[in-house]
Amino acid sequence: MGKLAGIARRERKRAPMEVLESADITLKSGVASDFRGRPGKRQVTLLASSAWQAACDELGVEIPWTIRRSNLLIEGIELPQASGCVITIGEVSLKTTREVDPCSRMDEQVPGLTKALQPNWRGGVACEVITSGSVKVGDTVSIQE
Repeated sequence: MGKLAGIARRERKRAPMEVLESADITLKSGVASDFRGRPGKRQVTLLASSAWQAACDELGVEIPWTIRRSNLLIEGIELPQASGCVITIGEVSLKTTREVDPCSRMDEQVPGLTKALQPNWRGGVACEVITSGSVKVGDTVSIQE
């Protein structure tokens, strides 16, 4: 079992990430008010804190996780490196659809970050919402592979 360590969203492309203590996650909008939350294979993005720390260690710097622009930060559990796995966070269920490939936007923020996020799905996983509900920091996270 892991836990939800962070929640973030952004209103529009290139907008700063807004950190939240709780959020509604729905079939229609992903993380409420997140501009990428429309239905599809990248409705909600998850980042493992251990993968983020590995990228930071490789670069020799500490960087806030929100630089990655993911919606949910998960700690204490490794995210699956496969599509079709079900991740349950509180009352919400998400299905993994693919790896979130790091883009050049990462290097705009921290030189070398794109490369540091490439190995072993360090950039996180994209998911689609299966079951709507509310989540809050501290919620339990489990994975069914």
